[in-house]
Amino acid sequence: QVQLVESGGGLVQPGGSLRLSCAASGFTFSNYHMKWYRQAPGKERERVTTITSTGSSTNIANSMKGRFTISRDNTKNTVSLQMSSLKPEDAAVYYCDVSWRAKNYWGQGTQVTVSS
Repeated sequence: QVQLVESGGGLVQPGGSLRLSCAASGFTFSNYHMKWYRQAPGKERERVTTITSTGSSTNIANSMKGRFTISRDNTKNTVSLQMSSLKPEDAAVYYCDVSWRAKNYWGQGTQVTVSS
């Protein structure tokens, strides 16, 4: 079955950086676009970024452009999110996501807290 396991979250000061990772299994990873979403308390789930199956193209939300970068390693079935210049409003649970056989899957998420 599809399994996604996010890691790398934690507490960081404003202006700091974090690198999130997502390990995928249960499907042919290199065939699927991957996404990162986030959800802050009391807010709707928000798409952060998408990367195509080959990694040749990415798309990122405007508020995160220039600060967040998505990448993938199809040899290791992992997708990463490099976050820099973090702001308090970036605090959320971050999830990686895949649409597989017309259904969306995501993991348990990893908590990112941005606070001084």
